[in-house]
Amino acid sequence: MFTTTLKNNIKTLAIGCFDGVHLGHRKLIECLDDSGALLIIDKFKGKKLCTNQDKAFLAQKEIIELDFENIKALDGKDFLQALKEEFVNLERIVVGFDFSFGKNRSYKAKDIEALSGIKTTIIDEFKLDGVGVHASLIKEYLTQGDIKKANSFLGRNYAIKGKLIKGQGLGSKELFATLNLECEEYFLPKNGVYASIVSFHDKRYKSVSFVGVRSSDMQFAIESHII
Repeated sequence: MFTTTLKNNIKTLAIGCFDGVHLGHRKLIECLDDSGALLIIDKFKGKKLCTNQDKAFLAQKEIIELDFENIKALDGKDFLQALKEEFVNLERIVVGFDFSFGKNRSYKAKDIEALSGIKTTIIDEFKLDGVGVHASLIKEYLTQGDIKKANSFLGRNYAIKGKLIKGQGLGSKELFATLNLECEEYFLPKNGVYASIVSFHDKRYKSVSFVGVRSSDMQFAIESHII
Protein backbone atom coordinates (compact mmCIF):
# COMPACT_ATOMS: atom_id res chain seq x y z
CA MET A 1 0.00 0.00 0.00
CA PHE A 2 2.84 2.39 0.84
CA THR A 3 5.67 3.29 -1.54
CA THR A 4 8.71 3.18 0.73
CA THR A 5 11.34 0.66 1.74
CA LEU A 6 12.31 2.49 4.94
CA LYS A 7 9.07 2.15 6.90
CA ASN A 8 10.74 0.76 10.02
CA ASN A 9 12.92 3.86 10.36
CA ILE A 10 10.01 6.31 10.44
CA LYS A 11 8.90 7.52 13.87
CA THR A 12 6.99 10.69 12.94
CA LEU A 13 4.65 11.11 10.01
CA ALA A 14 2.94 14.23 8.62
CA ILE A 15 -0.14 13.36 6.58
CA GLY A 16 -1.76 15.48 3.86
CA CYS A 17 -1.57 16.60 0.25
CA PHE A 18 1.11 19.27 0.71
CA ASP A 19 0.45 20.85 -2.69
CA GLY A 20 2.82 23.80 -2.95
CA VAL A 21 4.54 23.07 0.38
CA HIS A 22 3.35 26.53 1.46
CA LEU A 23 3.83 28.33 4.77
CA GLY A 24 1.04 26.37 6.43
CA HIS A 25 2.55 23.06 5.38
CA ARG A 26 5.90 24.11 6.77
CA LYS A 27 4.40 24.29 10.25
CA LEU A 28 3.61 20.59 9.99
CA ILE A 29 7.06 19.75 8.62
CA GLU A 30 8.72 21.62 11.51
CA CYS A 31 7.10 19.15 13.92
CA LEU A 32 8.85 16.15 12.36
CA ASP A 33 12.04 14.71 13.82
CA ASP A 34 15.04 13.51 11.82
CA SER A 35 13.26 10.23 11.07
CA GLY A 36 10.11 12.01 9.91
CA ALA A 37 8.45 11.65 6.53
CA LEU A 38 5.50 13.04 4.58
CA LEU A 39 2.63 10.71 3.73
CA ILE A 40 1.13 12.21 0.59
CA ILE A 41 -2.56 11.47 0.02
CA ASP A 42 -3.73 13.33 -3.06
CA LYS A 43 -7.27 12.74 -4.24
CA PHE A 44 -7.48 15.88 -6.36
CA LYS A 45 -7.04 15.68 -10.11
CA GLY A 46 -5.78 18.45 -12.34
CA LYS A 47 -2.85 20.84 -12.29
CA LYS A 48 -0.67 21.03 -9.20
CA LEU A 49 1.47 23.71 -7.56
CA CYS A 50 4.29 21.19 -7.32
CA THR A 51 5.10 17.56 -8.04
CA ASN A 52 5.91 14.96 -5.40
CA GLN A 53 9.55 15.27 -6.43
CA ASP A 54 9.32 19.00 -5.68
CA LYS A 55 7.72 18.24 -2.32
CA ALA A 56 10.62 16.02 -1.31
CA PHE A 57 13.10 18.74 -2.27
CA LEU A 58 11.21 21.57 -0.57
CA ALA A 59 10.49 19.63 2.62
CA GLN A 60 13.87 17.89 2.73
CA LYS A 61 12.01 14.79 3.89
CA GLU A 62 11.21 11.38 2.49
CA ILE A 63 7.98 11.32 0.52
CA ILE A 64 5.63 8.35 0.78
CA GLU A 65 2.89 8.28 -1.84
CA LEU A 66 -0.46 6.69 -1.04
CA ASP A 67 -3.04 6.25 -3.80
CA PHE A 68 -6.36 7.61 -2.55
CA GLU A 69 -8.19 4.94 -4.56
CA ASN A 70 -6.63 2.29 -2.30
CA ILE A 71 -8.01 3.79 0.90
CA LYS A 72 -11.17 5.72 0.01
CA ALA A 73 -13.43 2.83 1.06
CA LEU A 74 -11.56 2.13 4.31
CA ASP A 75 -13.18 2.91 7.63
CA GLY A 76 -11.11 5.36 9.65
CA LYS A 77 -10.20 2.71 12.22
CA ASP A 78 -8.95 0.39 9.47
CA PHE A 79 -6.87 3.20 7.97
CA LEU A 80 -5.16 3.87 11.29
CA GLN A 81 -4.60 0.16 11.85
CA ALA A 82 -2.93 -0.05 8.42
CA LEU A 83 -0.62 2.81 9.43
CA LYS A 84 0.37 1.00 12.63
CA GLU A 85 1.05 -2.22 10.74
CA GLU A 86 3.09 -0.52 8.02
CA PHE A 87 5.04 1.85 10.29
CA VAL A 88 5.78 -0.36 13.26
CA ASN A 89 7.90 2.26 15.06
CA LEU A 90 5.54 5.17 14.47
CA GLU A 91 5.33 7.34 17.58
CA ARG A 92 3.62 10.51 16.39
CA ILE A 93 1.33 11.72 13.62
CA VAL A 94 1.18 15.37 12.55
CA VAL A 95 -1.86 16.74 10.69
CA GLY A 96 -3.55 20.03 9.96
CA PHE A 97 -6.64 21.29 11.77
CA ASP A 98 -8.91 20.41 8.83
CA PHE A 99 -7.62 16.87 8.28
CA SER A 100 -10.29 14.20 7.87
CA PHE A 101 -10.05 10.52 7.04
CA GLY A 102 -12.02 7.33 6.63
CA LYS A 103 -14.86 6.56 4.26
CA ASN A 104 -16.95 9.67 3.54
CA ARG A 105 -14.44 11.71 5.62
CA SER A 106 -16.19 10.42 8.74
CA TYR A 107 -13.30 11.01 11.14
CA LYS A 108 -11.47 14.19 12.11
CA ALA A 109 -7.97 14.99 13.30
CA LYS A 110 -9.03 14.86 16.95
CA ASP A 111 -10.06 11.20 16.53
CA ILE A 112 -6.61 9.88 15.55
CA GLU A 113 -5.08 9.57 19.01
CA ALA A 114 -8.21 8.15 20.63
CA LEU A 115 -8.62 5.48 17.96
CA SER A 116 -4.98 4.53 17.44
CA GLY A 117 -3.14 5.39 20.64
CA ILE A 118 -0.56 7.24 18.55
CA LYS A 119 0.37 10.67 19.87
CA THR A 120 -1.06 13.27 17.52
CA THR A 121 -0.03 16.87 16.90
CA ILE A 122 -2.75 19.00 15.30
CA ILE A 123 -1.55 22.23 13.71
CA ASP A 124 -3.90 25.21 13.75
CA GLU A 125 -4.70 27.12 10.58
CA PHE A 126 -1.75 29.28 9.59
CA LYS A 127 -2.71 32.83 8.66
CA LEU A 128 -0.83 35.57 6.87
CA ASP A 129 -2.17 39.07 7.45
CA GLY A 130 -5.32 37.49 8.85
CA VAL A 131 -5.93 35.26 5.82
CA GLY A 132 -5.70 31.46 6.00
CA VAL A 133 -2.95 30.02 3.82
CA HIS A 134 -4.31 27.31 1.52
CA ALA A 135 -3.26 25.87 -1.85
CA SER A 136 -6.66 26.76 -3.32
CA LEU A 137 -6.16 30.43 -2.47
CA ILE A 138 -2.64 30.43 -3.93
CA LYS A 139 -4.09 29.04 -7.17
CA GLU A 140 -6.68 31.81 -7.11
CA TYR A 141 -3.93 34.44 -6.82
CA LEU A 142 -2.07 32.83 -9.73
CA THR A 143 -5.25 32.85 -11.79
CA GLN A 144 -5.54 36.58 -11.09
CA GLY A 145 -1.89 37.11 -12.07
CA ASP A 146 -1.03 38.24 -8.53
CA ILE A 147 2.34 36.48 -8.35
CA LYS A 148 3.54 38.62 -5.43
CA LYS A 149 0.68 37.50 -3.21
CA ALA A 150 1.01 33.88 -4.30
CA ASN A 151 4.72 33.97 -3.48
CA SER A 152 4.06 35.46 -0.05
CA PHE A 153 1.73 32.58 0.83
CA LEU A 154 4.15 30.02 -0.58
CA GLY A 155 7.09 31.54 1.26
CA ARG A 156 9.14 31.26 -1.94
CA ASN A 157 8.99 32.20 -5.60
CA TYR A 158 6.51 30.10 -7.55
CA ALA A 159 8.26 27.81 -10.00
CA ILE A 160 7.28 25.45 -12.79
CA LYS A 161 9.32 22.83 -14.62
CA GLY A 162 8.94 21.36 -18.05
CA LYS A 163 10.46 19.97 -21.19
CA LEU A 164 12.32 22.26 -23.57
CA ILE A 165 10.73 22.17 -27.01
CA LYS A 166 11.47 23.76 -30.35
CA GLY A 167 9.84 27.14 -30.87
CA GLN A 168 9.34 29.26 -33.97
CA GLY A 169 12.94 30.43 -34.03
CA LEU A 170 11.94 34.09 -34.00
CA GLY A 171 13.96 34.86 -30.87
CA SER A 172 17.21 33.67 -32.42
CA LYS A 173 16.59 35.78 -35.50
CA GLU A 174 16.16 38.81 -33.25
CA LEU A 175 19.31 37.94 -31.23
CA PHE A 176 17.34 37.02 -28.10
CA ALA A 177 17.92 33.67 -26.40
CA THR A 178 14.42 32.15 -26.14
CA LEU A 179 13.42 28.97 -24.35
CA ASN A 180 10.10 27.30 -25.12
CA LEU A 181 8.66 25.10 -22.40
CA GLU A 182 6.17 22.27 -22.50
CA CYS A 183 4.57 22.09 -19.08
CA GLU A 184 1.65 19.76 -18.43
CA GLU A 185 1.73 19.09 -14.68
CA TYR A 186 1.87 22.55 -13.14
CA PHE A 187 -0.82 25.11 -12.43
CA LEU A 188 -0.07 28.12 -14.63
CA PRO A 189 -0.60 31.79 -13.79
CA LYS A 190 -2.89 34.08 -15.73
CA ASN A 191 -1.80 34.66 -19.32
CA GLY A 192 0.66 37.52 -19.42
CA VAL A 193 4.29 38.62 -19.25
CA TYR A 194 6.28 38.12 -16.06
CA ALA A 195 9.74 38.89 -14.70
CA SER A 196 11.31 35.49 -14.11
CA ILE A 197 14.41 33.46 -13.40
CA VAL A 198 15.33 30.55 -15.67
CA SER A 199 17.30 27.63 -14.24
CA PHE A 200 19.04 25.66 -16.97
CA HIS A 201 22.02 23.31 -16.75
CA ASP A 202 22.56 24.31 -13.08
CA LYS A 203 22.77 28.01 -13.99
CA ARG A 204 20.28 30.80 -13.33
CA TYR A 205 19.43 33.59 -15.76
CA LYS A 206 17.28 36.70 -15.45
CA SER A 207 14.51 36.50 -17.98
CA VAL A 208 11.12 37.71 -19.13
CA SER A 209 8.53 34.96 -19.53
CA PHE A 210 5.38 34.93 -21.63
CA VAL A 211 2.41 32.68 -20.88
CA GLY A 212 -0.45 32.74 -23.34
CA VAL A 213 -1.49 32.59 -26.99
CA ARG A 214 1.16 33.81 -29.44
CA SER A 215 -0.06 36.41 -31.90
CA SER A 216 2.29 34.99 -34.55
CA ASP A 217 0.56 31.61 -34.86
CA MET A 218 -2.32 31.74 -32.32
CA GLN A 219 -0.85 28.78 -30.39
CA PHE A 220 -0.56 28.58 -26.60
CA ALA A 221 3.03 28.90 -25.47
CA ILE A 222 5.30 29.31 -22.47
CA GLU A 223 8.35 31.26 -23.59
CA SER A 224 11.23 32.74 -21.62
CA HIS A 225 13.57 35.36 -23.09
CA ILE A 226 16.98 35.47 -21.42
CA ILE A 227 18.03 39.07 -20.71
